[in-house]
Amino acid sequence: MLSRLTPDLRDRAYRWIADDPDPNTRAELQRVLASAMAGDAAATGELADRMGGELTFGTAGLRGPVRAGPNGMNRAVVIRATAGVARFLLAKGHAGGTVFVGRDARHGSAEFATAAAAVLAGAGFTVRTLPGPLPTPITAFLVRAGHAVAGIQITASHNPPADNGYKLYLGDGAQIAPPDDRLIEAAIREVPAAISVPTADSALPVTEAEVDGYLERIATLPRGTARDLRIALTPMHGVGGQTAVEALRRSGFTDVRVVVEQAVPDPDFPTVSFPNPEEPGAPDRLLRLASEVDADLAVALDPDADRCALGVRDRDGSWRMLRGDETGALLGEHVLSTMDSPDPLVATTIVSSSLLGEIAKAHGARYAETLTGFKWLVRAGTGLVYAYEEALGHSVDPDFVRDKDGISAAVLAADLAATLKAAGRTLLDALDDLAVRHGLHLTEQVSVRVTDAARLMAAVRAEPPVELAGVPVELTDLLPDANVLRLTGDRLRVVVRPSGTEPKLKAYLQVVEPVGTPDRLEPARAAGTARLAAARAAVAELLGA
Repeated sequence: MLSRLTPDLRDRAYRWIADDPDPNTRAELQRVLASAMAGDAAATGELADRMGGELTFGTAGLRGPVRAGPNGMNRAVVIRATAGVARFLLAKGHAGGTVFVGRDARHGSAEFATAAAAVLAGAGFTVRTLPGPLPTPITAFLVRAGHAVAGIQITASHNPPADNGYKLYLGDGAQIAPPDDRLIEAAIREVPAAISVPTADSALPVTEAEVDGYLERIATLPRGTARDLRIALTPMHGVGGQTAVEALRRSGFTDVRVVVEQAVPDPDFPTVSFPNPEEPGAPDRLLRLASEVDADLAVALDPDADRCALGVRDRDGSWRMLRGDETGALLGEHVLSTMDSPDPLVATTIVSSSLLGEIAKAHGARYAETLTGFKWLVRAGTGLVYAYEEALGHSVDPDFVRDKDGISAAVLAADLAATLKAAGRTLLDALDDLAVRHGLHLTEQVSVRVTDAARLMAAVRAEPPVELAGVPVELTDLLPDANVLRLTGDRLRVVVRPSGTEPKLKAYLQVVEPVGTPDRLEPARAAGTARLAAARAAVAELLGA
């Protein structure tokens, strides 16, 4: 960390302050600069971090802490990013086209959405702003339904409370992907200072009827007729609660109990340390409510409602959350077994369970694996009817929402659970059926916080293991397409990659145990669980966890 203020760092801070149109962030950076000039080493390090780079379009768009300076989310950064997007769209021939701008309820989201809308209007676009904080999938839906040239959602999804972000959809309703992300970043670099970017106050509000189109579409998704289902739900202090309850109601599911303490949007996420349904402890209140009200299904949305996690009552009567791969297999089977689409395609990512591929084969459907992220999944090919990633993202209606959508996934999961309940069965029974037919697929993730992911990846490349937990393995390096290593052996697969949003190295483990007949399921589960634990220990040692 830099401990001495250099003239270059001081001058760059002065220039940013002079060019920042927001008096609050100008004052914020002035205070940090003043402390650094007074010899405060901590302030100097903080100033260096704030000025040390610019936010870039990563796995999930722009994301960063809400703070002054080019390496944070603030009005100046949003203005320049949006001006770059506008230049990109103009270069593509979209002058005057419609752009939808939505937002969540995080700190700064309202101001950032207003700033983005003003820049786009100043550049001559027809700007439509969503009426208040709403789920990200609604913005994605409106881009396609409204024949827009782009959509912007101000959100940091399930990041910590201090963060915010900027998600961009192009006219096909999908997230940006290479080379467009690099072209937009190049355009942003050509944008003048934020204070010089022209703006206009001509944005038009999205009507309630247009938002209603999203709910009406979701109401058409259930395949079955059963509706006797009690659902416990949490929006995790995010913006999905009211929309999800209404989507379920319109789909015929009226017995929905919401976690009261987490029902209203709150940017501080006071009851969870990390507002991600995957995180240990985050869904505890949901599972407690499910038990108290004797629910049939528990549903956790992340704060912008593009992810959905399911909870079920286990065999011993306790409640647990399903893994993303378990939900993915259930929904994939449900979609393929209840549709008549010709030559359907289902897709998942290279780090998710391979069970979906076996399910697709049994239904005569096409199957694809992509790199991680829905910007790749929704581009898997024509005829896509379902896509998922193990990190709780599901697209159950990709013709209308070309991104993950936690609310439509919750409705389809309720449809499946109600259908099973009417037959005296559960989601766990359905998972057992899949295991008997296709083998028991067990998955787990090992996550290691690191300071230098590149060095550790290079070390594994240089000296890859020849065995893991006693199983001989071979290395496949996905470079240059992706910084991903895949180790495969007999009914064992390990995929290692750096996180796209955190200083972590992630390893995704899968073991497969053949089952064959129902009476072999429990022995297979015991054997698979033991093999997975051994593989986890071996991978943890490999990565220094």
